[in-house]
Amino acid sequence: MQTLQSGQAFPVQEVARTGGGTLSLGHPRSDGDWQMVVVYRGLHCPLCKTYLAKLEELSGRYREIGIEVVAVSGDPEDRAQTMAKELGLSLPMGYGLSLDQMRELGLYVSDPRGPDETDRPFPEPGLFVINGEGLLQILDISNAPFARPDLEALARGLEFIRANGYPIRGTRAA
Repeated sequence: MQTLQSGQAFPVQEVARTGGGTLSLGHPRSDGDWQMVVVYRGLHCPLCKTYLAKLEELSGRYREIGIEVVAVSGDPEDRAQTMAKELGLSLPMGYGLSLDQMRELGLYVSDPRGPDETDRPFPEPGLFVINGEGLLQILDISNAPFARPDLEALARGLEFIRANGYPIRGTRAA
């Protein structure tokens, strides 16, 4: 597993997008000069549904501060489309994140507990905020579905960062 560091260049990746075309992770195409990439576990995860619904609710606030919000999983297209439809999501959704892509992002990967969960290894949650220079401003990687950044607190923090030119933190090793 590769470990990404704050302040380093985000490894831009292309993934398929629900509704057609591709989604560029790490390179905003609309809604701002920064991008927030939210990696979710998949359709099988009830906590992901709650988190993505909250992300959708706050997406306008992120847009107002110049941050494009995208979500991505390792799910196949049909499961990603079902997630978007069930939750009424309008934010850009990527799917089919490969194991190599998960590894490049430094994500933890889990195997399904059984066939009713999913039929493939899937990423545990990750969140990456990429600034206008393509550098990792903020990152959060979890090994379990229960630990994720609070999206409202993160929005407040990003408002402060953008308004005050607050620097990238945590760039030094201990």
